[in-house]
Amino acid sequence: MCGIVGYIGSEDAKEILLRGLEKLEYRGYDSAGIAVANEDGVHVFKEKGRIAALRNVVDEAVDGTVGIGHTRWATHGVPSRTNAHPHQSETARFTLVHNGVIENYEQLKAEYLKDVDLQSDTDTEIIVQLVDRLVKDGQTVEAAFSHTLSLLKGSYAIALLDKQNSDLVYVGKNKSPLLIGVGDGVNVIASDAMAMLQVTNQFVEIMDKEIVLVTRDNITIKTLDGTVMTRSPYTAELDASDIEKGTYPHFMLKEIDEQPFVIRNIIQKYQNENGTVRLDEDIREAMKSSDRIYIIAAGTSYHAGLVGKQLIEKIAERPVEVHIASEFLYNMPLLSENPLFIFISQSGETADLRGVLVDVKEKGYKALTITNVPGSTLSREADFTLHTYAGPEIAVASTKAYTAQMAVLTLLAVDTANAKGIELDFDPIQELGIVASAMEALCDQKEKLEQIARDYLAVTRNCFFIGRAADYFVCLEGALKLKEISYIQAEGFAGGELKHGTIALIEEGTPVVAIATQEHVNLSIRGNVKEVAARGANPCIISMEGLAHDGDAFVIPKVHEHLTSLATVIPLQLISYYAALHRDCDVDKPRNLAKSVTVE
Repeated sequence: MCGIVGYIGSEDAKEILLRGLEKLEYRGYDSAGIAVANEDGVHVFKEKGRIAALRNVVDEAVDGTVGIGHTRWATHGVPSRTNAHPHQSETARFTLVHNGVIENYEQLKAEYLKDVDLQSDTDTEIIVQLVDRLVKDGQTVEAAFSHTLSLLKGSYAIALLDKQNSDLVYVGKNKSPLLIGVGDGVNVIASDAMAMLQVTNQFVEIMDKEIVLVTRDNITIKTLDGTVMTRSPYTAELDASDIEKGTYPHFMLKEIDEQPFVIRNIIQKYQNENGTVRLDEDIREAMKSSDRIYIIAAGTSYHAGLVGKQLIEKIAERPVEVHIASEFLYNMPLLSENPLFIFISQSGETADLRGVLVDVKEKGYKALTITNVPGSTLSREADFTLHTYAGPEIAVASTKAYTAQMAVLTLLAVDTANAKGIELDFDPIQELGIVASAMEALCDQKEKLEQIARDYLAVTRNCFFIGRAADYFVCLEGALKLKEISYIQAEGFAGGELKHGTIALIEEGTPVVAIATQEHVNLSIRGNVKEVAARGANPCIISMEGLAHDGDAFVIPKVHEHLTSLATVIPLQLISYYAALHRDCDVDKPRNLAKSVTVE
């Protein structure tokens, strides 16, 4: 949930580090800092707030060709200049940035650092002080770095500078993403490849409990016990233009508009020469032979998993359970005899999911990851991967990654049905094409959806979303979008559940957004709308062509019943966007949130 960059080359590091941090600001924006090394020493600049605030305190007169940087999402200690990274050791010899959470930092502090006057409230400072202490005790810097990492419990991605040898950066990783970018006379460090595309598109993956010695001309990868590893770089297939806003005021709006293209891209990637869906044979066999499928996810991806459950059960006739990763990790249910686990994660780095995956693999079960980042940890460590091909998603509130996940789950259900010999009554490729066209039509109705946001959400303090069947799952996602970027207290409910307690919260003028796209429950959900309206609610009905009634606030173009969730969520995304915009909220970087949840 934080971001790391590092540079060692021949150019001035300051601007490269700052631009890299700007690309990673979606990972954390409570505070930020950089450290630049030159012949005069290591110069540290830190500031609370965004990278723009950091730029204001960086001394332009200081230059150097080696440096590290960090953008923070607070876990230990409040957001402040003092708690911002980089942190330095008591002697100022060592300077360090860190992503992750050190679970045993209190014990390490008590055992090794009783006499050290700590400057911050962070777990990170313990690491740099411990390296310094071990070097004072006679260890080499490399040995002290490895020794320190071996003592840490928890997750970390670390970059360390030594003032006495600034032509070398020490790097280490465990359960937190980190890459080394390689070039000609230059090497870089990044939590995400997009941060350093300005320098190189060649990156080397670092595995857990490895350290890397990074110089301008070389990288040396070692395990903590000193075994040297060799690994070839891969090409980061990212277009730099994909991570720019272009003419859009916000990444979120750009990414909403990209959804029709994403669906068409997925269609192209997963159809064979005959124009039909055909996935990898190993994935087909794993789906076909499993007796129960367990979908593990969190947040928006969990909501996509709920839609996936319905798709797989209705289309492929396979039983599915959906679990929140952070709960499953510590409270695993009784499993079937031959389960298949599906992990859904935009980043492929979600810490809770990785914890479950490690447990599942130790038990010998098969695992499939659905992710937007094929080289990510969850992708590497699972048996199989399905790529969502959504392109970089920068806004913290997920939009195109969510619809991409649902589209891939649709194709997974279809392919499993084909493998089982189940005859489908619809053409999935054709119907997904219709969905993409419907998405375009919906994205063209921004003015109408902005007016709905003004009419219903301009001054409210809370909002309810209600739906039945597949619409209920979309309501959960719609409520999450609204609450995370506009800070309106929003909840999604199955329509029939409101009267089992929550209807007590309905007051005069309370907005209730009702979704009505499922023919078999259309009249039921409209009955629920009448119940809340009778108690003073201000209902906003979003329905589908063919099921619409006079007075509905918005009508969605008709798509196949199995695929309604892909279309219905678009107006909810746009309504949330405009609600946040008109309440002067930071749409792309909502408070207290970060894009990649890489800590438990």
